[in-house]
Amino acid sequence: MTQRHIQIADIIETLADAAGSRLALVAGEERRTYAELDDRATRLANHLASNGVGAGDKVGVHARNCVEWVESFYACFKISAVPVNINFRYREAELRHLYGNSDCVAVVVSSEFVGAVESVRDAFTELRHMLVIGPDYEAAVNEASNERNFAERSPDDIYMVYTGGTTGLPKGVMWRNEDVVLGALNSYRQGAALAEVGDLTAEVAANNPMALMTMGPMMHGGCQWAMGNIHLVGGTFVLYCERQFDAEKVLEIAASTGVSSLSVFGDAMGKPIADRLLDTSKPTIDVPNIFAVSNGAAPLTPGVRRRLREAFPNAMLVDSYGASETGATGVGADAEDHSSPRFMMGADVTVFDEEFGQAEVGEIGMLARTGHIPLGYYKDEEKTAATFPIVDGRRWVIPGDFARREEDGSISVLGRGSGSINSGGEKIFPEEVEGALMQHPLVADAAVLGTPSERWGQQVSALVQATDETLTLEELQAHCRELLADFKTPRTVMFIDEVPRTPVGKVDYQAVKAMAESLLDKES
Repeated sequence: MTQRHIQIADIIETLADAAGSRLALVAGEERRTYAELDDRATRLANHLASNGVGAGDKVGVHARNCVEWVESFYACFKISAVPVNINFRYREAELRHLYGNSDCVAVVVSSEFVGAVESVRDAFTELRHMLVIGPDYEAAVNEASNERNFAERSPDDIYMVYTGGTTGLPKGVMWRNEDVVLGALNSYRQGAALAEVGDLTAEVAANNPMALMTMGPMMHGGCQWAMGNIHLVGGTFVLYCERQFDAEKVLEIAASTGVSSLSVFGDAMGKPIADRLLDTSKPTIDVPNIFAVSNGAAPLTPGVRRRLREAFPNAMLVDSYGASETGATGVGADAEDHSSPRFMMGADVTVFDEEFGQAEVGEIGMLARTGHIPLGYYKDEEKTAATFPIVDGRRWVIPGDFARREEDGSISVLGRGSGSINSGGEKIFPEEVEGALMQHPLVADAAVLGTPSERWGQQVSALVQATDETLTLEELQAHCRELLADFKTPRTVMFIDEVPRTPVGKVDYQAVKAMAESLLDKES
Protein backbone atom coordinates (compact mmCIF):
# COMPACT_ATOMS: atom_id res chain seq x y z
CA MET A 1 0.00 0.00 0.00
CA THR A 2 1.28 3.46 -0.86
CA GLN A 3 1.80 5.91 1.95
CA ARG A 4 -1.25 7.86 3.03
CA HIS A 5 -0.93 11.61 3.41
CA ILE A 6 -3.00 14.43 4.82
CA GLN A 7 -4.87 14.58 1.56
CA ILE A 8 -8.63 14.55 1.12
CA ALA A 9 -8.87 11.24 -0.77
CA ASP A 10 -6.43 9.54 1.59
CA ILE A 11 -8.65 10.64 4.49
CA ILE A 12 -11.88 9.32 2.98
CA GLU A 13 -10.18 5.99 2.19
CA THR A 14 -8.84 5.75 5.74
CA LEU A 15 -12.33 6.32 7.13
CA ALA A 16 -13.86 3.80 4.71
CA ASP A 17 -11.38 1.19 5.93
CA ALA A 18 -11.83 2.09 9.60
CA ALA A 19 -15.59 2.69 9.76
CA GLY A 20 -16.99 1.44 6.47
CA SER A 21 -20.45 0.61 7.81
CA ARG A 22 -21.03 4.07 9.29
CA LEU A 23 -23.42 6.36 7.47
CA ALA A 24 -21.37 9.04 5.71
CA LEU A 25 -23.93 10.84 3.58
CA VAL A 26 -27.64 11.54 3.36
CA ALA A 27 -28.61 13.39 0.16
CA GLY A 28 -32.33 13.45 -0.47
CA GLU A 29 -33.45 9.85 -0.73
CA GLU A 30 -29.89 8.60 -1.23
CA ARG A 31 -27.78 7.10 1.54
CA ARG A 32 -24.08 6.22 1.46
CA THR A 33 -21.99 4.50 4.09
CA TYR A 34 -18.30 5.37 4.14
CA ALA A 35 -17.55 2.13 2.28
CA GLU A 36 -20.21 2.81 -0.36
CA LEU A 37 -19.16 6.43 -0.84
CA ASP A 38 -15.53 5.41 -1.22
CA ASP A 39 -16.39 2.60 -3.64
CA ARG A 40 -18.42 4.83 -5.95
CA ALA A 41 -15.84 7.63 -5.79
CA THR A 42 -13.13 5.09 -6.65
CA ARG A 43 -15.09 3.88 -9.67
CA LEU A 44 -15.76 7.42 -10.84
CA ALA A 45 -12.08 8.30 -10.40
CA ASN A 46 -11.09 5.34 -12.57
CA HIS A 47 -13.65 6.41 -15.17
CA LEU A 48 -12.26 9.96 -15.25
CA ALA A 49 -8.70 8.66 -15.48
CA SER A 50 -9.64 6.41 -18.42
CA ASN A 51 -10.95 9.53 -20.18
CA GLY A 52 -7.71 11.44 -19.89
CA VAL A 53 -8.09 13.22 -16.55
CA GLY A 54 -4.89 13.24 -14.55
CA ALA A 55 -3.03 14.86 -11.69
CA GLY A 56 -3.53 18.62 -11.55
CA ASP A 57 -6.34 18.62 -14.13
CA LYS A 58 -9.44 20.68 -13.36
CA VAL A 59 -12.87 19.02 -13.37
CA GLY A 60 -15.99 21.18 -13.25
CA VAL A 61 -18.87 19.99 -11.06
CA HIS A 62 -21.96 21.71 -12.42
CA ALA A 63 -25.04 20.62 -10.50
CA ARG A 64 -27.39 21.40 -7.66
CA ASN A 65 -26.94 19.56 -4.39
CA CYS A 66 -26.99 15.82 -5.00
CA VAL A 67 -25.12 12.67 -4.05
CA GLU A 68 -23.19 12.82 -7.34
CA TRP A 69 -21.72 16.21 -6.33
CA VAL A 70 -20.11 14.60 -3.28
CA GLU A 71 -18.95 11.52 -5.19
CA SER A 72 -17.36 13.70 -7.88
CA PHE A 73 -15.62 15.83 -5.26
CA TYR A 74 -13.89 12.85 -3.65
CA ALA A 75 -13.24 11.10 -6.98
CA CYS A 76 -11.15 14.02 -8.23
CA PHE A 77 -8.80 13.91 -5.26
CA LYS A 78 -8.28 10.17 -5.72
CA ILE A 79 -6.43 10.91 -8.97
CA SER A 80 -4.95 14.19 -7.64
CA ALA A 81 -7.26 16.16 -9.92
CA VAL A 82 -8.94 19.40 -8.85
CA PRO A 83 -12.76 19.70 -8.58
CA VAL A 84 -14.02 23.13 -9.66
CA ASN A 85 -17.20 24.42 -8.04
CA ILE A 86 -19.44 25.76 -10.80
CA ASN A 87 -22.18 28.14 -9.67
CA PHE A 88 -25.31 26.73 -11.30
CA ARG A 89 -26.98 30.14 -11.03
CA TYR A 90 -24.50 31.76 -13.38
CA ARG A 91 -25.52 32.95 -16.83
CA GLU A 92 -23.56 32.64 -20.05
CA ALA A 93 -21.08 35.50 -19.56
CA GLU A 94 -20.27 34.38 -16.01
CA LEU A 95 -19.91 30.73 -17.03
CA ARG A 96 -17.71 31.66 -19.95
CA HIS A 97 -15.30 33.40 -17.60
CA LEU A 98 -15.36 30.65 -14.99
CA TYR A 99 -14.83 27.76 -17.40
CA GLY A 100 -12.24 29.66 -19.37
CA ASN A 101 -10.30 30.81 -16.32
CA SER A 102 -10.29 27.41 -14.62
CA ASP A 103 -8.97 25.43 -17.63
CA CYS A 104 -11.39 22.56 -17.02
CA VAL A 105 -10.57 19.44 -19.02
CA ALA A 106 -13.73 17.63 -17.91
CA VAL A 107 -17.12 18.41 -16.41
CA VAL A 108 -19.63 16.38 -14.43
CA VAL A 109 -22.96 18.08 -15.13
CA SER A 110 -26.61 17.49 -14.36
CA SER A 111 -28.89 17.16 -17.36
CA GLU A 112 -30.65 20.49 -16.70
CA PHE A 113 -27.37 22.39 -17.18
CA VAL A 114 -26.05 20.60 -20.27
CA GLY A 115 -27.39 23.42 -22.45
CA ALA A 116 -25.58 26.02 -20.35
CA VAL A 117 -22.31 24.12 -20.73
CA GLU A 118 -22.82 23.71 -24.48
CA SER A 119 -23.45 27.45 -24.84
CA VAL A 120 -19.94 28.20 -23.56
CA ARG A 121 -18.20 25.20 -25.11
CA ASP A 122 -15.80 27.51 -26.94
CA ALA A 123 -14.51 28.74 -23.57
CA PHE A 124 -13.00 25.30 -22.91
CA THR A 125 -9.53 25.15 -24.37
CA GLU A 126 -8.92 21.47 -23.54
CA LEU A 127 -12.26 19.82 -22.82
CA ARG A 128 -11.72 16.07 -22.97
CA HIS A 129 -14.80 14.65 -21.34
CA MET A 130 -18.33 15.56 -20.26
CA LEU A 131 -20.27 13.17 -18.02
CA VAL A 132 -24.00 13.83 -17.58
CA ILE A 133 -25.56 12.92 -14.23
CA GLY A 134 -28.25 10.32 -14.78
CA PRO A 135 -28.08 7.06 -16.78
CA ASP A 136 -24.71 7.96 -18.33
CA TYR A 137 -23.19 8.69 -14.92
CA GLU A 138 -24.55 5.46 -13.41
CA ALA A 139 -23.27 3.42 -16.33
CA ALA A 140 -19.84 4.99 -16.01
CA VAL A 141 -19.66 4.24 -12.27
CA ASN A 142 -20.97 0.69 -12.60
CA GLU A 143 -18.65 -0.24 -15.46
CA ALA A 144 -15.46 1.22 -13.98
CA SER A 145 -12.99 -0.64 -11.78
CA ASN A 146 -13.34 -0.46 -8.00
CA GLU A 147 -9.60 -1.01 -7.51
CA ARG A 148 -7.63 1.74 -5.77
CA ASN A 149 -4.71 1.41 -8.13
CA PHE A 150 -3.91 5.08 -8.01
CA ALA A 151 -0.53 6.78 -8.00
CA GLU A 152 0.68 7.99 -4.63
CA ARG A 153 -0.87 11.30 -3.74
CA SER A 154 0.74 14.29 -2.09
CA PRO A 155 -0.20 16.74 0.66
CA ASP A 156 0.78 19.33 -1.95
CA ASP A 157 -2.08 18.29 -4.27
CA ILE A 158 -4.26 21.29 -5.06
CA TYR A 159 -7.69 22.04 -3.65
CA MET A 160 -9.31 25.07 -5.28
CA VAL A 161 -12.52 26.94 -4.55
CA TYR A 162 -13.86 29.72 -6.73
CA THR A 163 -15.14 32.82 -5.00
CA GLY A 164 -16.17 36.29 -6.12
CA GLY A 165 -13.43 38.69 -7.27
CA THR A 166 -13.05 42.42 -6.76
CA THR A 167 -14.96 43.06 -10.00
CA GLY A 168 -17.56 40.41 -9.24
CA LEU A 169 -15.93 37.82 -11.50
CA PRO A 170 -15.05 34.56 -9.74
CA LYS A 171 -11.44 33.81 -8.86
CA GLY A 172 -9.88 30.51 -7.83
CA VAL A 173 -8.33 30.30 -4.37
CA MET A 174 -5.66 27.57 -4.38
CA TRP A 175 -4.80 25.55 -1.28
CA ARG A 176 -2.45 22.67 -0.64
CA ASN A 177 -4.53 19.68 0.49
CA GLU A 178 -2.77 19.51 3.85
CA ASP A 179 -3.34 23.19 4.50
CA VAL A 180 -7.06 23.13 3.66
CA VAL A 181 -7.55 20.04 5.85
CA LEU A 182 -5.80 21.62 8.84
CA GLY A 183 -6.90 25.19 8.15
CA ALA A 184 -10.54 24.69 7.14
CA LEU A 185 -11.70 21.12 7.85
CA ASN A 186 -10.33 20.71 11.37
CA SER A 187 -12.83 22.64 13.51
CA TYR A 188 -14.68 19.59 14.80
CA ARG A 189 -11.31 18.29 16.00
CA GLN A 190 -10.88 21.70 17.70
CA GLY A 191 -7.83 22.42 15.60
CA ALA A 192 -5.87 19.47 17.04
CA ALA A 193 -2.63 18.49 15.36
CA LEU A 194 -2.71 15.60 12.90
CA ALA A 195 0.69 13.98 12.51
CA GLU A 196 -0.49 11.38 10.00
CA VAL A 197 -3.83 10.43 8.53
CA GLY A 198 -3.71 6.98 10.13
CA ASP A 199 -4.24 8.63 13.52
CA LEU A 200 -7.87 9.19 12.52
CA THR A 201 -8.57 5.45 12.78
CA ALA A 202 -8.39 5.38 16.56
CA GLU A 203 -10.12 8.73 16.89
CA VAL A 204 -13.09 7.67 14.80
CA ALA A 205 -13.43 4.40 16.70
CA ALA A 206 -13.68 6.37 19.95
CA ASN A 207 -16.15 8.96 18.63
CA ASN A 208 -19.90 8.85 18.99
CA PRO A 209 -21.16 9.52 15.45
CA MET A 210 -22.75 12.95 14.93
CA ALA A 211 -24.90 14.20 12.09
CA LEU A 212 -24.42 17.68 10.60
CA MET A 213 -26.96 19.24 8.24
CA THR A 214 -26.36 22.17 5.93
CA MET A 215 -28.82 23.83 3.57
CA GLY A 216 -26.35 25.76 1.45
CA PRO A 217 -25.15 24.68 -1.98
CA MET A 218 -22.06 22.51 -2.41
CA MET A 219 -20.80 25.04 -4.95
CA HIS A 220 -19.96 27.23 -1.93
CA GLY A 221 -16.71 26.54 -0.11
CA GLY A 222 -18.43 26.79 3.26
CA CYS A 223 -20.62 23.77 2.50
CA GLN A 224 -17.65 21.75 1.25
CA TRP A 225 -15.88 22.60 4.50
CA ALA A 226 -18.93 21.63 6.58
CA MET A 227 -18.84 18.24 4.90
CA GLY A 228 -15.09 17.91 5.38
CA ASN A 229 -15.34 18.77 9.07
CA ILE A 230 -17.97 16.15 9.86
CA HIS A 231 -16.27 13.50 7.71
CA LEU A 232 -12.94 14.11 9.42
CA VAL A 233 -14.50 12.87 12.67
CA GLY A 234 -16.43 10.00 11.07
CA GLY A 235 -19.88 11.60 11.28
CA THR A 236 -22.83 11.86 8.90
CA PHE A 237 -23.23 14.72 6.46
CA VAL A 238 -26.89 15.51 5.76
CA LEU A 239 -27.18 17.52 2.53
CA TYR A 240 -30.36 19.44 1.78
CA CYS A 241 -31.28 18.66 -1.83
CA GLU A 242 -34.62 20.38 -2.33
CA ARG A 243 -34.76 22.99 -5.09
CA GLN A 244 -36.14 25.67 -2.76
CA PHE A 245 -35.49 26.40 0.89
CA ASP A 246 -38.41 25.23 3.02
CA ALA A 247 -38.08 25.44 6.80
CA GLU A 248 -40.65 22.70 7.40
CA LYS A 249 -38.83 20.33 5.06
CA VAL A 250 -35.50 21.16 6.73
CA LEU A 251 -36.88 20.30 10.14
CA GLU A 252 -38.55 17.12 8.90
CA ILE A 253 -35.24 15.93 7.44
CA ALA A 254 -33.39 16.89 10.62
CA ALA A 255 -35.90 14.96 12.73
CA SER A 256 -35.85 11.82 10.55
CA THR A 257 -32.05 11.66 10.31
CA GLY A 258 -31.25 12.52 13.93
CA VAL A 259 -29.31 15.68 13.07
CA SER A 260 -27.25 16.90 16.02
CA SER A 261 -25.79 20.06 14.48
CA LEU A 262 -27.68 22.41 12.18
CA SER A 263 -25.84 24.93 10.00
CA VAL A 264 -27.67 28.05 8.81
CA PHE A 265 -26.74 31.06 6.68
CA GLY A 266 -27.98 34.19 8.41
CA ASP A 267 -31.53 35.44 8.84
CA ALA A 268 -32.72 34.02 5.52
CA MET A 269 -32.53 30.50 6.97
CA GLY A 270 -32.47 31.13 10.71
CA LYS A 271 -35.73 33.11 10.90
CA PRO A 272 -38.03 30.69 9.00
CA ILE A 273 -36.64 27.73 10.96
CA ALA A 274 -37.20 29.43 14.30
CA ASP A 275 -40.64 30.68 13.26
CA ARG A 276 -41.76 27.18 12.22
CA LEU A 277 -40.64 25.61 15.51
CA LEU A 278 -42.40 28.31 17.50
CA ASP A 279 -45.61 28.23 15.45
CA THR A 280 -48.13 26.63 17.82
CA SER A 281 -50.83 26.57 15.14
CA LYS A 282 -49.01 23.76 13.31
CA PRO A 283 -48.07 20.23 14.41
CA THR A 284 -44.93 20.05 16.53
CA ILE A 285 -41.72 18.92 14.85
CA ASP A 286 -39.44 17.36 17.44
CA VAL A 287 -35.68 17.72 16.88
CA PRO A 288 -34.31 16.59 20.27
CA ASN A 289 -30.85 15.63 19.01
CA ILE A 290 -29.85 19.13 17.93
CA PHE A 291 -27.30 20.42 20.43
CA ALA A 292 -25.75 23.12 18.21
CA VAL A 293 -27.01 25.65 15.69
CA SER A 294 -24.11 27.23 13.85
CA ASN A 295 -24.30 30.32 11.70
CA GLY A 296 -21.93 31.49 9.00
CA ALA A 297 -21.69 33.37 5.68
CA ALA A 298 -24.20 36.07 6.74
CA PRO A 299 -24.84 37.67 10.15
CA LEU A 300 -27.89 37.04 12.31
CA THR A 301 -29.82 40.09 13.41
CA PRO A 302 -30.56 40.39 17.16
CA GLY A 303 -34.25 39.63 16.69
CA VAL A 304 -33.56 36.40 14.83
CA ARG A 305 -30.99 35.41 17.45
CA ARG A 306 -33.62 35.75 20.14
CA ARG A 307 -36.04 33.63 18.12
CA LEU A 308 -33.43 30.90 17.61
CA ARG A 309 -32.58 30.87 21.31
CA GLU A 310 -36.26 30.40 22.08
CA ALA A 311 -36.71 27.74 19.39
CA PHE A 312 -33.63 25.76 20.48
CA PRO A 313 -33.47 26.29 24.25
CA ASN A 314 -31.12 23.34 24.80
CA ALA A 315 -28.73 24.04 21.93
CA MET A 316 -25.63 26.21 21.62
CA LEU A 317 -25.91 29.03 19.12
CA VAL A 318 -22.48 29.45 17.57
CA ASP A 319 -21.24 31.94 14.98
CA SER A 320 -18.35 31.07 12.72
CA TYR A 321 -16.03 33.32 10.76
CA GLY A 322 -14.16 32.22 7.69
CA ALA A 323 -13.45 33.02 4.08
CA SER A 324 -12.20 31.20 1.02
CA GLU A 325 -8.83 32.84 1.63
CA THR A 326 -8.59 32.24 5.39
CA GLY A 327 -10.27 28.93 6.10
CA ALA A 328 -12.21 28.36 9.32
CA THR A 329 -10.77 31.22 11.34
CA GLY A 330 -12.89 31.88 14.41
CA VAL A 331 -15.96 30.97 16.44
CA GLY A 332 -18.20 33.04 18.65
CA ALA A 333 -20.34 31.63 21.42
CA ASP A 334 -23.69 33.40 21.50
CA ALA A 335 -23.36 34.94 24.96
CA GLU A 336 -24.57 38.44 24.11
CA ASP A 337 -25.32 40.70 21.18
CA HIS A 338 -22.70 43.12 19.90
CA SER A 339 -22.81 45.84 17.29
CA SER A 340 -20.32 43.78 15.27
CA PRO A 341 -19.82 40.00 15.39
CA ARG A 342 -17.05 38.87 17.76
CA PHE A 343 -15.01 35.70 17.44
CA MET A 344 -12.39 33.90 19.45
CA MET A 345 -9.52 33.19 17.09
CA GLY A 346 -6.32 31.19 17.29
CA ALA A 347 -2.76 32.37 17.80
CA ASP A 348 -2.26 32.47 14.03
CA VAL A 349 -4.80 35.31 13.66
CA THR A 350 -4.17 38.99 14.41
CA VAL A 351 -5.19 42.49 13.38
CA PHE A 352 -2.60 44.50 11.43
CA ASP A 353 -2.28 48.25 11.53
CA GLU A 354 -1.30 50.25 8.47
CA GLU A 355 2.39 49.40 9.03
CA PHE A 356 1.73 45.63 9.27
CA GLY A 357 2.32 45.69 13.00
CA GLN A 358 -0.16 44.25 15.49
CA ALA A 359 -2.92 46.75 16.14
CA GLU A 360 -3.55 47.78 19.73
CA VAL A 361 -6.67 46.69 21.60
CA GLY A 362 -9.52 48.88 20.41
CA GLU A 363 -7.68 49.98 17.28
CA ILE A 364 -9.29 49.24 13.91
CA GLY A 365 -7.07 47.46 11.42
CA MET A 366 -7.09 44.60 8.92
CA LEU A 367 -7.67 40.98 9.90
CA ALA A 368 -4.72 38.72 9.05
CA ARG A 369 -3.95 35.01 9.36
CA THR A 370 -0.77 32.96 8.97
CA GLY A 371 -0.05 29.23 9.20
CA HIS A 372 -2.25 26.95 7.12
CA ILE A 373 -3.36 29.40 4.43
CA PRO A 374 -3.82 29.21 0.63
CA LEU A 375 -1.08 29.41 -1.98
CA GLY A 376 -2.87 32.28 -3.70
CA TYR A 377 -5.20 33.00 -6.60
CA TYR A 378 -5.15 30.89 -9.74
CA LYS A 379 -3.51 32.76 -12.61
CA ASP A 380 -3.44 36.09 -10.74
CA GLU A 381 0.04 36.82 -9.40
CA GLU A 382 -0.68 40.50 -8.77
CA LYS A 383 -3.72 39.83 -6.60
CA THR A 384 -1.86 37.01 -4.85
CA ALA A 385 1.02 39.29 -3.93
CA ALA A 386 -1.35 41.91 -2.54
CA THR A 387 -3.49 39.50 -0.50
CA PHE A 388 -0.73 37.16 0.73
CA PRO A 389 2.15 39.42 1.82
CA ILE A 390 5.29 38.32 3.65
CA VAL A 391 5.65 40.16 6.96
CA ASP A 392 8.77 39.65 9.10
CA GLY A 393 9.61 36.50 7.19
CA ARG A 394 6.18 34.91 7.58
CA ARG A 395 3.50 34.57 4.92
CA TRP A 396 0.10 36.02 5.82
CA VAL A 397 -3.30 36.38 4.20
CA ILE A 398 -5.15 39.67 4.53
CA PRO A 399 -8.63 38.99 3.11
CA GLY A 400 -9.86 42.58 3.29
CA ASP A 401 -11.97 42.55 6.46
CA PHE A 402 -11.66 45.45 8.86
CA ALA A 403 -11.39 44.20 12.44
CA ARG A 404 -10.72 45.27 16.02
CA ARG A 405 -9.04 43.45 18.91
CA GLU A 406 -11.15 43.45 22.07
CA GLU A 407 -10.06 43.43 25.72
CA ASP A 408 -11.37 39.90 26.29
CA GLY A 409 -9.08 38.53 23.55
CA SER A 410 -11.79 38.24 20.93
CA ILE A 411 -11.73 40.00 17.56
CA SER A 412 -14.65 42.01 16.20
CA VAL A 413 -15.06 41.71 12.44
CA LEU A 414 -16.35 44.99 11.04
CA GLY A 415 -16.78 43.98 7.40
CA ARG A 416 -15.29 44.76 4.03
CA GLY A 417 -14.55 48.26 2.93
CA SER A 418 -15.45 47.49 -0.67
CA GLY A 419 -19.20 47.95 -0.27
CA SER A 420 -19.95 44.37 -1.26
CA ILE A 421 -23.51 43.22 -0.59
CA ASN A 422 -24.22 40.08 1.43
CA SER A 423 -27.68 38.83 0.48
CA GLY A 424 -28.59 35.51 2.08
CA GLY A 425 -24.93 34.47 2.14
CA GLU A 426 -24.28 35.47 -1.50
CA LYS A 427 -21.59 38.10 -1.96
CA ILE A 428 -22.56 40.61 -4.64
CA PHE A 429 -20.39 43.38 -6.00
CA PRO A 430 -22.12 46.71 -6.79
CA GLU A 431 -19.85 47.45 -9.76
CA GLU A 432 -20.92 44.31 -11.58
CA VAL A 433 -24.64 45.04 -11.18
CA GLU A 434 -24.06 48.66 -12.17
CA GLY A 435 -22.34 47.49 -15.34
CA ALA A 436 -25.31 45.30 -16.22
CA LEU A 437 -27.82 48.05 -15.55
CA MET A 438 -25.92 50.52 -17.70
CA GLN A 439 -26.07 48.15 -20.65
CA HIS A 440 -29.81 48.89 -20.84
CA PRO A 441 -30.44 51.47 -23.60
CA LEU A 442 -32.65 53.62 -21.35
CA VAL A 443 -30.20 53.81 -18.41
CA ALA A 444 -27.87 56.79 -18.37
CA ASP A 445 -26.23 56.04 -15.02
CA ALA A 446 -26.66 53.75 -12.03
CA ALA A 447 -25.37 53.10 -8.54
CA VAL A 448 -25.97 49.92 -6.55
CA LEU A 449 -25.90 49.28 -2.82
CA GLY A 450 -27.23 46.88 -0.21
CA THR A 451 -30.31 47.91 1.74
CA PRO A 452 -31.86 46.09 4.74
CA SER A 453 -33.99 43.04 4.05
CA GLU A 454 -35.94 41.29 6.81
CA ARG A 455 -35.43 37.91 5.17
CA TRP A 456 -32.08 38.14 3.39
CA GLY A 457 -30.18 40.50 5.67
CA GLN A 458 -29.44 42.72 2.68
CA GLN A 459 -30.98 43.05 -0.74
CA VAL A 460 -29.66 44.59 -3.94
CA SER A 461 -31.04 48.08 -4.51
CA ALA A 462 -30.26 50.50 -7.30
CA LEU A 463 -30.40 54.22 -7.94
CA VAL A 464 -31.03 54.67 -11.65
CA GLN A 465 -30.85 57.73 -13.88
CA ALA A 466 -33.13 56.89 -16.80
CA THR A 467 -33.47 58.60 -20.18
CA ASP A 468 -37.15 57.65 -20.43
CA GLU A 469 -39.62 57.98 -17.57
CA THR A 470 -41.57 54.94 -18.75
CA LEU A 471 -38.74 52.58 -17.70
CA THR A 472 -39.92 50.19 -14.97
CA LEU A 473 -38.43 48.00 -12.27
CA GLU A 474 -39.73 44.89 -14.03
CA GLU A 475 -38.01 45.82 -17.30
CA LEU A 476 -34.70 46.36 -15.53
CA GLN A 477 -35.01 43.08 -13.63
CA ALA A 478 -35.69 41.17 -16.84
CA HIS A 479 -32.70 42.89 -18.45
CA CYS A 480 -30.38 42.04 -15.55
CA ARG A 481 -31.49 38.41 -15.47
CA GLU A 482 -30.21 38.07 -19.03
CA LEU A 483 -26.73 39.06 -17.86
CA LEU A 484 -26.47 38.04 -14.22
CA ALA A 485 -27.50 35.35 -11.78
CA ASP A 486 -30.94 36.06 -10.32
CA PHE A 487 -29.64 36.77 -6.82
CA LYS A 488 -27.69 39.74 -8.20
CA THR A 489 -30.79 41.33 -9.76
CA PRO A 490 -31.99 44.52 -8.02
CA ARG A 491 -35.05 44.00 -5.82
CA THR A 492 -35.66 47.73 -5.53
CA VAL A 493 -34.99 50.50 -8.04
CA MET A 494 -35.22 54.19 -7.18
CA PHE A 495 -35.31 56.51 -10.17
CA ILE A 496 -33.32 59.71 -9.62
CA ASP A 497 -32.18 62.74 -11.60
CA GLU A 498 -28.43 62.20 -11.17
CA VAL A 499 -26.15 59.62 -9.56
CA PRO A 500 -23.80 61.19 -6.99
CA ARG A 501 -20.17 60.92 -8.10
CA THR A 502 -16.81 62.14 -6.78
CA PRO A 503 -14.73 64.75 -8.63
CA VAL A 504 -12.76 61.95 -10.31
CA GLY A 505 -15.92 60.28 -11.59
CA LYS A 506 -16.31 57.43 -9.09
CA VAL A 507 -19.66 56.66 -7.51
CA ASP A 508 -19.90 58.49 -4.19
CA TYR A 509 -21.25 55.58 -2.17
CA GLN A 510 -21.60 57.59 1.02
CA ALA A 511 -23.90 60.02 -0.77
CA VAL A 512 -25.66 57.15 -2.52
CA LYS A 513 -26.40 55.48 0.81
CA ALA A 514 -27.81 58.70 2.28
CA MET A 515 -29.96 59.29 -0.80
CA ALA A 516 -31.29 55.73 -0.76
CA GLU A 517 -32.14 55.90 2.95
CA SER A 518 -34.03 59.15 2.40
CA LEU A 519 -36.00 57.76 -0.54
CA LEU A 520 -36.84 54.55 1.28
CA ASP A 521 -38.00 56.51 4.34
CA LYS A 522 -40.40 58.49 2.13
CA GLU A 523 -41.81 55.29 0.65
CA SER A 524 -42.38 53.64 4.04
